[in-house]
Amino acid sequence: MTKTCLKGLLAAVIVAATQMPATAAPANMLTLGKTNPPIGHYDYCKSSPRSCGPTRDTGPLTLTEAKWKTLLKVNYTANSMIEPLTDQEIYGVEERWVMPTTVGDCEDYVLLKQKMLIQRGFSPANLLITVVLQPNGDGHAVLVVRTDRGDFVLDNMRNKVLLWSDTEYTYLKQQSPKHAAQWVKIEDDRTPIVGSVD
Repeated sequence: MTKTCLKGLLAAVIVAATQMPATAAPANMLTLGKTNPPIGHYDYCKSSPRSCGPTRDTGPLTLTEAKWKTLLKVNYTANSMIEPLTDQEIYGVEERWVMPTTVGDCEDYVLLKQKMLIQRGFSPANLLITVVLQPNGDGHAVLVVRTDRGDFVLDNMRNKVLLWSDTEYTYLKQQSPKHAAQWVKIEDDRTPIVGSVD
């Protein structure tokens, strides 16, 4: 991707995120309060406690051209290097969250992208594992990156990074920006299903 093309793409994203009509969904998600973590994340935190402590939340990151380019690169790199397989196919169990090396399912991609972005200087408070429903009703996990231009979604099902409200998902819950082991409900009033899984 050329520098000119990247600047044009970033400008388009910034314009779209800041000039939404009054009836559009907010650029950043609204949360409603604490909820239970997914069982897979609870187990992951028991085995990887260093990944699940308190975080310093100083607010959404400032989205620059360099940071946007990093988001695109990390999403594409992780999607390319991990072969998608279910936990049943890999481990013979229904649910297991693991940092992947060659194979993984949706939450494993999320863990890898989160790690890669933290290594590149992004704050963990802005890299939130998020549980969504696909249009067919299946559960899915994505990484939501909180920015001053909106919440952007890194998804193993697409290389394009989209504003959360431009996806087809119903958003249920995500990690708290204040503590990686705690989760909050998401208010997603774009659809009749209001997001909470208790």
